Amino acid sequence: MRDYYEILGVAKDADGETVKKAYRKLALQYHPDRNGGDKEAEDKFKEATEAYEVLRDEQKRAAYDRYGHAGVKGAGAGGFGGRGGAGFGFEEALNIFMRDFGGFGGFDDLFGGQGRRRGGAAQRGRDLRVKLEITLPEVATGVHRKLKLKVLDPCGTCEGTGSANGTPPEPCDTCQGAGEVRRVQRSVFGQFVSASVCPTCQGEGRVIRTPCKTCQGDGRQRADRTVEVDIPAGVSSDNYMTLRGQGNAGPRGGPRGDVVVVIEVEDDPRFVREGSDLVHDLGVTFSQAALGVELDVPTVSGSEKVKVPAGVQSGNVITLRGKGLPHLGGGGRGDQHVRVHVWTPTQLTAEQEELFRRLASLEGPVPGGEGKSRQGFWDKVKGAFAA
Repeated sequence: MRDYYEILGVAKDADGETVKKAYRKLALQYHPDRNGGDKEAEDKFKEATEAYEVLRDEQKRAAYDRYGHAGVKGAGAGGFGGRGGAGFGFEEALNIFMRDFGGFGGFDDLFGGQGRRRGGAAQRGRDLRVKLEITLPEVATGVHRKLKLKVLDPCGTCEGTGSANGTPPEPCDTCQGAGEVRRVQRSVFGQFVSASVCPTCQGEGRVIRTPCKTCQGDGRQRADRTVEVDIPAGVSSDNYMTLRGQGNAGPRGGPRGDVVVVIEVEDDPRFVREGSDLVHDLGVTFSQAALGVELDVPTVSGSEKVKVPAGVQSGNVITLRGKGLPHLGGGGRGDQHVRVHVWTPTQLTAEQEELFRRLASLEGPVPGGEGKSRQGFWDKVKGAFAA
């Protein structure tokens, strides 16, 4: 079983950011969307993900440094069990990559074109990229959607061959079926051979003498298609899912490309999202803040009763544990943080003004003085966790 540091190509004292960058580089290199389902690349992708999932976690990394693979047996997203990359679940590896990096951020590099296959092999159809908008409550539960797409399907007249009356394609006379032409050039430095795509058959190695009149020899027609996709709980904007073999058909009998579904999560005015945690701003009146109150607070799965303690201050945080969003790939949920704001009325009735004046005469000075430092919101959240 290979050493995790060796797999990622990092030193044993490498910091977390170095580990993350090394993993991302390998994951991009061996990602299945870049390697057409190559088994060796898939195994390397899983192996790199397993190494990353251990070395990114301080506790797992410390156990691994001390005891080796035995120290992390059974750890990780799906339980590594010291099995090595070949035993690490493929879906687990994809979920981990999507969790930490979302999409690749450079779709054109990955999906922008399917290079023409040479030597008579059929050309693969181009991928389709579709943006799918979902709501925050749908992120909390996952959602099943049907997508209506405009695609290229095999021609119904020639059954995708591109040839009229069932006549088969013939080998290209220019390249003799190789799909490329070679040119020999001589110079004072010797003989050079260059290869380029055949200009006659465009690299396919075959030509159609009698093209189908319906599709003009392309072998495809435009059509409407419906595909179904299950979006897992916990996704974020710019995460994506790949529906393999459901995109455009390739020309003249070529295999289909994929459908890349890019997730876009709609803004929800009730919440601010921080990973799997949610923040909700709750307004209370002076009297509610002073006396305490129980209020209904929205969550992604309905409303929740929250007890606001007497004497609460603006900016104080009440944490509802496990009421946030699920972690992508499973493993629990985040929390919802309720941030309290004491509401100050902008207009008072005569009776209210009189009451506030009477209250002002009874109030003492603000405790703590003006020089007291102000605590940031996320510092208060950490304080709430520690409480």
